[in-house]
Amino acid sequence: MQKTLLSCFICLITFVAIGQKNPQKLALNWKTDTTKRAVPLSEFTALMLPDGIPPIDQPKFWLKEEGDKVFFAHEPVISIEINGEAKAYPLSILMYHEIVNDQVGGVPIAATYCPLCNAAIVFDQRLNVKGKDYLFDFGVSGMLRHSDMVMYDRQTETWWQQFTGEALVGELTGATLEILPSMLISYEEFFATYPEGWVLSTETGKDFAYGENPYVDYDNLNNKQPRLFKEEVDERLPAMERVININAGGYDRIYPLSTIQKAGVINDNPHDVPIVIFHQKGVVSVLDNGDIKKAKDIGAVTVFSRRYKGKILSFKKVSDNYFRDDLTGSMWTISGKCIRGIMKGRELTPMIHGNHFAFAWFAFKPHCEIYGQD
Repeated sequence: MQKTLLSCFICLITFVAIGQKNPQKLALNWKTDTTKRAVPLSEFTALMLPDGIPPIDQPKFWLKEEGDKVFFAHEPVISIEINGEAKAYPLSILMYHEIVNDQVGGVPIAATYCPLCNAAIVFDQRLNVKGKDYLFDFGVSGMLRHSDMVMYDRQTETWWQQFTGEALVGELTGATLEILPSMLISYEEFFATYPEGWVLSTETGKDFAYGENPYVDYDNLNNKQPRLFKEEVDERLPAMERVININAGGYDRIYPLSTIQKAGVINDNPHDVPIVIFHQKGVVSVLDNGDIKKAKDIGAVTVFSRRYKGKILSFKKVSDNYFRDDLTGSMWTISGKCIRGIMKGRELTPMIHGNHFAFAWFAFKPHCEIYGQD
């Protein structure tokens, strides 16, 4: 009996070793229970050791006065506000670390960015699974799946897909992290909206060339084969077209950035969910020029509910920086704040959304609605 069990165990270990792709023949010592998985292990490719890309576990922050010495106005940042506290995470830092374990307004969060998929997502680090409460902190597994970063939690070593927040291999397989509302806006806009906010500093303990882009010309629309993406590229949109995604009424819907840029503002009502999408120039790509300051301007995109106290607002873009609602004529910013008119001081309710490359979106969410192709 013992001999039979030992043989089964050896077969299992052999299967796991074969299943996970490891082209560098790295010495991996995962404690992950790989018998629990939602997808085949062959979909994971290990390219470096865990935390070979080092997450930031003890982030330091600056107020605007100090941040102005390092960051420039049109630099893209992930902006998040919780319980009156606002923080900004520059992509120029995140592209070298991919995960920041932090707290905002007393809520433990993970600010994440996968440059290969242009996926900037903030997760709540708390989760209840089958009646048990967890508080995670995350590391970079060194693995990719569909060219997207695979995270792992240090509590159970479960593997999590950054693009979706799903636990795919390990003890917590089947669980999903909560995505928190955030915006991808400029450094300048962040502090215009949150004068008392904080920006992640470059004091990370690492000697990285923050401000330089190691993925030169990666987001070129003529790039038909994304880096490290081995599957067939879905051609419904150009591979490197950025798409803004929302979920309305249980249906995934995407809006091509090129369409949003031309429109300036989109009022939509997918599945009876009234939303507005704002676009404003003044945010550069971190995946274009080697010197991020010299990169092309792709602008910022934000998404909000058009429902306000029982009424449905509709918006027009009236200048480079402002949007006007048709009900009151009040003026609103890209951050959903009213700065002029009878609604001054009010805020729109943010919609959870993403800003990703089309190839990655289709790899994870092939069944979706595409605005303009309905």
